[in-house]
Amino acid sequence: MVFVKEGFYSLRTMKKKLSFLFLPYNTIMDTQKQGFDTNKYLEAQKKKLTERLDQYDKLYLEFGGKLINDRHAVRVLPGYRPDTKLQLLKELGDLEIIYCISAQDIEKGKIRGDTGLAYDDQAIKEIDSLRNYGMGIKNVVITRYTDEQRVEIFKSRLEKMGIVTFLHNVIPEYSTNMESVLLNLPKQSKIETKKKLVVVTGPGGGSGKMGVCLSQIYHEYRGGVEVGYTKFETFPIWNLSLNHPINLAYEAATADIGDINMIDPFHKEAYNILAVNYDRDIVNFRILRSILKRISGGNVINYKSPTDMGVNMAATGIVDDSVCREAAKQEIIRRYFRYLSEYANGTEAVETVKRMNQILLKGGIEIENVEK
Repeated sequence: MVFVKEGFYSLRTMKKKLSFLFLPYNTIMDTQKQGFDTNKYLEAQKKKLTERLDQYDKLYLEFGGKLINDRHAVRVLPGYRPDTKLQLLKELGDLEIIYCISAQDIEKGKIRGDTGLAYDDQAIKEIDSLRNYGMGIKNVVITRYTDEQRVEIFKSRLEKMGIVTFLHNVIPEYSTNMESVLLNLPKQSKIETKKKLVVVTGPGGGSGKMGVCLSQIYHEYRGGVEVGYTKFETFPIWNLSLNHPINLAYEAATADIGDINMIDPFHKEAYNILAVNYDRDIVNFRILRSILKRISGGNVINYKSPTDMGVNMAATGIVDDSVCREAAKQEIIRRYFRYLSEYANGTEAVETVKRMNQILLKGGIEIENVEK
């Protein structure tokens, strides 16, 4: 039994409340009203990304969220198609993909909640799926490497698939010490890329995608290439309110790694517009802007804020805000019970459950308000 606010829930009860997390896409489509127009969103997102791509000789596109079958987006944006991101990449044309996975996630056997697979197994599955979609992956980067034992086994699996695997070491004080970052970037292996568009993705949050992009940008500038960087984001949605249920649902989805939505201070200063971003991106922007200035001789990518740095047109696809709000609230409740179940099984920290309590309070969401 697990204590939850004012009562107890058995694991059986929690699993019943969690069952919607694993429903097939068609079932979700049949049981929910439509609040999101995927075609409308795709048109706006493709246009914005194409404009960004046209500005550079080469563009590194950090792909936030899940590239294949983003069930979170399907649940909180009813009408969002699970193949949306793949469809967009196909429409963007000739590209290559660098896949990142954290050595620490491999070592601790981190499980992805939507599929129940460990991150290393999820990576193999996604690489196979991308090949089936005609998007072969030649390079994988294992990030934050510190001699983890299970990494060598995973690396061997990749090499048998014909994939070149790189090990990137931990950069001390990565998010706070620019000098440490600049000192260690030259030590990271350069991945040779030939296409104008390079997508950097991974099995989930904390995979080290930003670090790999910084390393590549450093090496590219040193090689005389006019390179750009941008982020593909779906959540949080910058032009919704800070405590909109869709944005709170992003906090719930990342409660285990501690992401916190914040008002982007750079965007407010530059444009006097409130924009929602999250803490890691705001910290990374300070580092990124400083590094680019140093390695490019002042030829800095012209972003005034981390919100500028990303491309997120998701709000254009919302056609019924009330439907999306309710779907997001249900997602937050389900995430809460999932974390509780994992806590009861000893695979999740109590801090994650505490963060979920705070998210419920911010959203004014009652845990008994579960969709039947």
